[in-house]
Amino acid sequence: MTAGTRDEWQEWRGWRAAARDALYAPGGFYRRAEGPAGHFRTSVHASPLFAQAVARLLGRVDEALGRPAVLDFVDMAAGRGELAGGVLAALPADVAARTRVCAVEIAERPAGLDHRIEWLAEPPRETTGLLFANEWLDNVPLEVAEVDAAGVARLVLVRQDGAERLGEPVDGEPARWLERWWPLPGEEGLRAEIGLSRDEAWAGAVATLRRGLAVAVDYAHTAATRPPFGTLTGFREGRETTAVPDGSCDITAHVALDACALPGGRVFPQHEALRALGVTGARPPLALASTDPAAYVRALASAGEAAELTAAGGLGDFGWLVQPVGVEDPF
Repeated sequence: MTAGTRDEWQEWRGWRAAARDALYAPGGFYRRAEGPAGHFRTSVHASPLFAQAVARLLGRVDEALGRPAVLDFVDMAAGRGELAGGVLAALPADVAARTRVCAVEIAERPAGLDHRIEWLAEPPRETTGLLFANEWLDNVPLEVAEVDAAGVARLVLVRQDGAERLGEPVDGEPARWLERWWPLPGEEGLRAEIGLSRDEAWAGAVATLRRGLAVAVDYAHTAATRPPFGTLTGFREGRETTAVPDGSCDITAHVALDACALPGGRVFPQHEALRALGVTGARPPLALASTDPAAYVRALASAGEAAELTAAGGLGDFGWLVQPVGVEDPF
């Protein structure tokens, strides 16, 4: 982002508009050349085991669909195409030959990406297969509410330098969302992130599927575990930082996945999902160390990566929202 004029820096806006420009406007955080991997590490970057598990899930969806002539894999918020490339590489040759892989991202197509991967700004319509959104919804900008001294929930306004103040009371559809999904007691200072924009974004993505499965994987909380002061934060160069909407850092907030879920969808933790897809973290038998030391070292490294992907208190606690469309739940 450019430094901005004095008036721009003094402008008070809701967090949704401010974060949208900071992340996605020309020069914004997600248009930088280094991409998300330059600032934080997702499950995709932690281990190739994650892409291999997603490839196995795509195989299950393929079976449920009766092996269509064209099988779609849509990678939402694709970063620099790491997951799309990893899934394509992990597919059996006969399945890969039928699979159309689409990476959806606002940034320019990265150099050297597999030519078989389509690079799109929006998800294609009428797809048949698997739509997978890894850490997408947490970057869909949303409004933030805070309770004032009178016990009224008000919108939080922010300047480009990160300063905040309270605006008008929350009303209309956002107020109804709060009442249903994140009710705020009348205690001054309590905050909530109004997930209405995420619900709408997810419903729009699912609507692109004719048949198949949509999956959202993200930092998440449910009605029983809403944090009292919200989760809005920033990330820069691998470290958590204050969220400042000037384009210098990622701006993220955990996702109310239970609110996003459409009829038939369900939410469960990543450690359950990955174990169901064969990522167990089990250590190799010690006997392998004497019969094939190199294989033992490789298996031990793989077990360590699997343990990280499924660890309690870490990546294993991410939420998976699984939304079947015209097929049975493959888990």
